[in-house]
Amino acid sequence: MEFQNHFKGHLYEQYIKMLHLNELYTEQEINSFRQQARKYQIDMLSNNITSVHVIDCIGDYEPINHTGIVEKMGLSKASITKISAKLLEMGFIMRSQLNSNRKEIYFSLTDKGRHVYHLHKELHKEKEQRFYQFIESYSEVELQTIGKFMSDLVARAEEYSEGKFTINDDIKD
Repeated sequence: MEFQNHFKGHLYEQYIKMLHLNELYTEQEINSFRQQARKYQIDMLSNNITSVHVIDCIGDYEPINHTGIVEKMGLSKASITKISAKLLEMGFIMRSQLNSNRKEIYFSLTDKGRHVYHLHKELHKEKEQRFYQFIESYSEVELQTIGKFMSDLVARAEEYSEGKFTINDDIKD
């Protein structure tokens, strides 16, 4: 029993450490992305990588409307409205209407946005390869356990983000 409690405490400490490291990693990721973008004379967006992910979503599904971006990204309509307005203003995306539906506004990438899109894809490909190298040393059984844990962790994070419960509720568990 003592071992279990100690091990659970250790896991919690590692979880908290991972959250903090993720914050640092996110900062480094956007800074690295900005450096790469500068090489192509692209002035980058805000300090938020979400703008780049909106460009990525539009590039993957263009032409795509506002509702489509909201659904694909799982963000609020207000967030997408704000981000898309900024991306339009900065010349990363453009608006258009389809001949079959003149009411609906669709977004697609400009040449500038396409550069960001391709750069983002390259960086993700590199990240994916490093991840596969990292998990190479784990057995299939270990990977299944890790997979279940990650699925549960993501589901828990989604519940937080949807406001189904707060951190204070979690502490009571």
